[in-house]
Amino acid sequence: MKFSEAWLREWVSPALGTQALADAITMAGLEVDGIEPVGAIFQGVVVATVVAKAPHPDADKLNVCQVDDGSGERVQVVCGAPNVDIGQKVPFARVGAVLPDDFKIKRAKLRGVESCGMICSASELGLEEGRSEGIYVLPGDAPVGKDFRAWLQLDDHTIEVDLTPNRGDCLSLRGIAREVGCVTGAKVIEPSIAPIAARNNAQFAVEVSDSEWCPRYLGRIIRDVDASASTPLWMRERLRRGGIRSIDPAVDVTNYVMLELGQPMHAFDLDALKGGIQVRRAHAGERLTLLDGQDVVLNEDTLVIADHDRALAIAGVMGGEATGVTGETRNLFLEAAYFSPLAVAGKARDFGLHTDASHRFERGVDPDITRPAMERATQLLTAIVGGSPGPITEVRQPAHLPRRADVELRRERLSACLGVRLPDEEIHRIFRSLGMASSAPGQSWRVQIPSWRFDISIEEDLIEEIARLHGYNRLPVRRPQARLGLKADDEATRPLRRLRRHMVSRGYQEAVTYSFVSPELQALIIPNGVSPTLANPISSDMSVMRHSLFPGLIKALTHNLNRQQHRVRLFETGLVFQGELDELVQTSMFGGLICGTRDVEGWSSRRDSVDFYDLKGDLESLIALGGNAEEWTFVPAAHPALHPGRSASLCRDGQVVGWLGALHPGIRAQLDIKPEVYVFEVEQAALTQGVIPKFEPLSRYPEVRRDLAFVLREDVEIAPLIESIRSRAGDWLTQWQLFDVYRGKGVDDGDKSIALGLTWQHPSRTLNDEEINQLIADVVEVAQARFGARLRS
Repeated sequence: MKFSEAWLREWVSPALGTQALADAITMAGLEVDGIEPVGAIFQGVVVATVVAKAPHPDADKLNVCQVDDGSGERVQVVCGAPNVDIGQKVPFARVGAVLPDDFKIKRAKLRGVESCGMICSASELGLEEGRSEGIYVLPGDAPVGKDFRAWLQLDDHTIEVDLTPNRGDCLSLRGIAREVGCVTGAKVIEPSIAPIAARNNAQFAVEVSDSEWCPRYLGRIIRDVDASASTPLWMRERLRRGGIRSIDPAVDVTNYVMLELGQPMHAFDLDALKGGIQVRRAHAGERLTLLDGQDVVLNEDTLVIADHDRALAIAGVMGGEATGVTGETRNLFLEAAYFSPLAVAGKARDFGLHTDASHRFERGVDPDITRPAMERATQLLTAIVGGSPGPITEVRQPAHLPRRADVELRRERLSACLGVRLPDEEIHRIFRSLGMASSAPGQSWRVQIPSWRFDISIEEDLIEEIARLHGYNRLPVRRPQARLGLKADDEATRPLRRLRRHMVSRGYQEAVTYSFVSPELQALIIPNGVSPTLANPISSDMSVMRHSLFPGLIKALTHNLNRQQHRVRLFETGLVFQGELDELVQTSMFGGLICGTRDVEGWSSRRDSVDFYDLKGDLESLIALGGNAEEWTFVPAAHPALHPGRSASLCRDGQVVGWLGALHPGIRAQLDIKPEVYVFEVEQAALTQGVIPKFEPLSRYPEVRRDLAFVLREDVEIAPLIESIRSRAGDWLTQWQLFDVYRGKGVDDGDKSIALGLTWQHPSRTLNDEEINQLIADVVEVAQARFGARLRS
């Protein structure tokens, strides 16, 4: 919301400077975004009249003018503006004046003719963007000789306020003035809005078929207007300072009333309307050309203003081109309505629009300001374009208008929240300044909420209003006192921060990617993955929720590779989304990715590239933090994103909780990724849930180690073999180690040799040879029986 400080001070003028006023508005909860002067700095410019004009003797495009600047003598000026003419009131920079950008006016000769000053354009005075087409022609009542800056009140400021969506009541001078009055105690003086008597009986039929979305609609005919009249300069200036461009009197007046009172309005060319006004839902496929020239196809859930032939406007958003007011318009139909926020919310965005009207209606417009706004617009319009107003036609359905129920505020609740007990007089003063009627029966207040405060409906809203208007800085500072017990620490759970720190210690960097990804990238990596599609994505390449962490990590990898970062180690934690929206499953996952060399570049570093077992080792070290590594297994399995021969599922207690492996070569080729890439993804819950460590006393008795070498077929998996050996090795087995895998001389083709080190230790005695030999015999037996393994000689 932008507004002129000078205009605001006509409503309420506290004894505060500009910055202090802005600070007061901010302290009221309406953050001031910026304060800017309404015009550039200049001096020495006065209002003057062009009294004579003659062509320059030596230049076709120049004129020699005589101006009356109020000094009593005519001043000769050479002017090149095409629109300069006798009788015009113009801003005139005298000799010695200083214009914006420190441009000083001096006596000069142009093509041999003396020029003693300069007739200025709006852009030369910093009042218009770009370059003006001609000089700035002022109204005929501008006082000759008056300082132009003082006459146009250019020592003014534009204040821009950033409003939260709940404060739609402050999208007007009226609302801002109320707030300033509340905060400073200054008196608010509203403009007098008297009912305009009808001068004819002309009425236009109005029919509202959707009273839930439009419970109040007012219309008025104004005949015999002069649409070619000019908007007064004072109004154009106030609109400019409010960030609105002047167009024509009808549009300017409706915009002015919107800025002043907060009620969006619209003016139709009455002669372009057929039959009567209908407020209804749009028909399927119905088309409308808007005022900005955009041709739109309307939805059936769009509320429109129509006549008996066609749609004329999108209610609360924008009017149509066909019925817009032009210079030939002679009869107007003026509209003011209350539209439910639900009727307008999102409709402008559906058509790629965002208008001042929709911005206000979406947040809520005072339903009681509709008639005063109609009278105010009629008053201003007839003063500018003349005309004969008819009576107001109103369709009203009170049952669908917002009802403001009384709200109860308990004294004890207020004191507990503020930390101080305020006097009743202070509370009643605040309620009065807010336009709220209040009474105090017993231990609470009954407060009647005004029609413009849509955001107040419960006790906490009133407490907030009292706190901000009493002054947050005046509330006492009290440190809370509490006896806080120690939070129970679940030793079996590993905090996520510990997992993060562990990955960082192994050379990884944490990535934070978007939860929504490109549908093409996700389909490439997870072909059968189903996840929700966003209705309003940031962009088309971020339009689906991620089914896995892989797409985001791979996109981050390509970003780094494209910037010559060839050694990349990333990890990420976050939700993935699987299934359609009505059956959505959200799972917290922990993922990682490695690419490039095994070691950081250095004089003693190896240049080997990472492989599957580097990633597997990092993941195993992460699993080991839980103290339950024996519950986890890596099982060869196929995944659409991973290399068929270098991928595995990660299982805990037989349940698949993750995947790891090399990125599929086909995916790498399509993404133009040259080096090998290895990725993993595991459910966070499985990683964070470990076991509580238990103390076991150390045995004082010696260990016994035996090394066994088995020859077995190449296709036999080692993990099941080791699991079987461990199950038969007895309770005293304390450690096992796979320390060699051999293929070559002495081993037949199609076979492999593995060497295991098994260590036993008894807690209370020394193991003898007979016991160890029996355990070894049991191990060899199970290896031979189940896996066809034989001891290597």
